[in-house]
Amino acid sequence: MVSAVGNALTGVMDAGRQGAHLPLWQPMTWELTSNGVILAMLPLVLWACERWPLHADTWRRRLPVYLLASVVWSLVHVSAMVWLREWVYWLRGLQYHDDQSWLARSVYEYLKDVRTFFTIVTVSHFVDWFGRRRVGEAHLLDAPDDGPAVDPVERPERFLIRKLGREFLIATADVEWAQAQGNYVNLRVRGHDYPLRSTLAGLEARLDPQRFVRVHRSYLVNLSQVASIEPLDSGDARVHLRDGTAVPCSRSYRAALREAA
Repeated sequence: MVSAVGNALTGVMDAGRQGAHLPLWQPMTWELTSNGVILAMLPLVLWACERWPLHADTWRRRLPVYLLASVVWSLVHVSAMVWLREWVYWLRGLQYHDDQSWLARSVYEYLKDVRTFFTIVTVSHFVDWFGRRRVGEAHLLDAPDDGPAVDPVERPERFLIRKLGREFLIATADVEWAQAQGNYVNLRVRGHDYPLRSTLAGLEARLDPQRFVRVHRSYLVNLSQVASIEPLDSGDARVHLRDGTAVPCSRSYRAALREAA
């Protein structure tokens, strides 16, 4: 938005140097309607980046989807931008005119929008990548190429954590609960979240069912950390853990949780 205001002011200055009079409200309308629509759509793009991230093993099949999304993004941007400009001009008793045809305008705007779109996607992925490196990203221990595995691969007793170039291990028993977050599962260990690239179902299959129980489609808890189970009038429940955290428990998982606890 700061850039929009700056562009509007320089537009008025450029018109003045050319001997023309350009009312400030016009370039302000042009700039703010364009950037305002982009800002309004920004949460949706960031949500899509989190929901369908581009990784080394996914970018080839997902990049065409992102390209298609950039076209939709641009069409929505142009349509909303033009509508807002027409509305502002109408309020001032004027009619908004665009010298370009709709097709020419769409192509022109897309050539700009595609750069903005992928800049947002790139920055979002970089921030997400750096955030995982900063807090530490969890990895399941794989079987070594040579020699026996240190830990059981099917029922891992430890996770490998990579954090800003350092590596350390955390015991599986220290994982208090896990929450599904897009294509990742956040492992909560002593107040810290370590993202693990896995589905919650995939993680559940690797963990000891005598120790970890599914309580919700998005939550898995360590039974040793369960302090109490609070029934709710809706039929669901709330699981209170020893660290003070309360996680939801769906009614479909209540019986299994009570039996295991």
